[in-house]
Amino acid sequence: PHLPADEDPRENAREEQPAEGGGSLPGAPVPGPGAGAVGLPAEPPRARTPSREAEADFYCVKWITWKGERTPVITQSENGPCPLLAIMNILFLQWKASGVKLPPQKEVITAEELMAHLGDCILSTQPREPSEGLQLNFQQNINDTMTVLPKLSTGLDVNVRFTGVSDFEYTPECIVFDLLNVPLYHGWLVDPQSPEVVQAVGKLSYNQLVEKIITCKQASDSSLVSEGLVAEQFLESTASQLTYHGLCELTAAVREGELSVFFRNNHFSTMIKHKGHLYLLVTDQGFLQEERVVWESLHNVDGDSCFCDTDFHLSHAPGKEGATAAPPDHRLQQRQVDQDYMIALSLQQQQGQDPSALSDLELARQLQQEEYHHHHHHHHQQQQQQQQRQQQQGRAQPAGRPAGERRQRQKPDLDCTLL
Repeated sequence: PHLPADEDPRENAREEQPAEGGGSLPGAPVPGPGAGAVGLPAEPPRARTPSREAEADFYCVKWITWKGERTPVITQSENGPCPLLAIMNILFLQWKASGVKLPPQKEVITAEELMAHLGDCILSTQPREPSEGLQLNFQQNINDTMTVLPKLSTGLDVNVRFTGVSDFEYTPECIVFDLLNVPLYHGWLVDPQSPEVVQAVGKLSYNQLVEKIITCKQASDSSLVSEGLVAEQFLESTASQLTYHGLCELTAAVREGELSVFFRNNHFSTMIKHKGHLYLLVTDQGFLQEERVVWESLHNVDGDSCFCDTDFHLSHAPGKEGATAAPPDHRLQQRQVDQDYMIALSLQQQQGQDPSALSDLELARQLQQEEYHHHHHHHHQQQQQQQQRQQQQGRAQPAGRPAGERRQRQKPDLDCTLL
């Protein structure tokens, strides 16, 4: 079985993981030897196509300003064809190269319209090298792509390997990404500094590793049983499907400004690298009216993230007053916060060569925030101390006081002298 990839990751984490059980979902605990009739994991949960067919198959369009142009972003509700939306949003964001655009007043779009746009884009692609052999192979790839295109709206079969951020077991669906020149990444990697885990996982894909764990549990050899337990512990401890080593490798592999698709927890997201940092496009329909919520930072494996606007400036949390009640120097303050945040992020990545150093990023942000408040408190204390010093100097050196106070103090002194 391959990994389904068409459902919302949060719903998977809450409902399907305990309901389906048996380790069918990536990162879930692997079943014991008694699971299944032949000792294999249960079939992974598939798309709920009947319920989806009963609903209106349309998606709301969120318009943002991207590189000076009004650009559509296709949003989705709890369930939806995220592979299709992730690819289409990339084509919309790079419309100058892809030529894919929507009418400016478009507010709702159907899956059929999206598929039509994608099909036109695929048919208009040209081979990179115009040789006869490659031309025939390219035409065959287009035919294969058009065959698997309908699966984009129901879910793709994706099977990760734990050796590299671009390593997937080849499936026919992967040709869609190759033909459109859209990179596909994941961050579920084994840390090379854990030799036992490296030995247990090897170059296996997720499906192969699950089968190995079940086989090792039933083995009589204690070393195989131990290896199976190590592999099982790896899956359980990395249930978020993103490791610190994977995040570091992902940051190094993605090119600056590159738009790509990021696979995690059965979900496909549109990803970009901006000034050395990774961001995911916010496509949740709940943010449809939040113009300042466009990107979500990807800098922690635990899911802690920050929302940013289209220029990658930190945005206020939805529902909080901030953008309307901001002081006149809000932009200056926002720029300073952005700069401090990025400096803290860069310093955190530079501080130790161990990939796990990135996990302290939240601590760095907290320290930076505390330092920000401490700076204001310290500045206030300095002002008070300065006022006290000025008052003391005023008694010893009247010339240092303001003219008004000088006259008020000179008059009583003069009266005393006359008496």
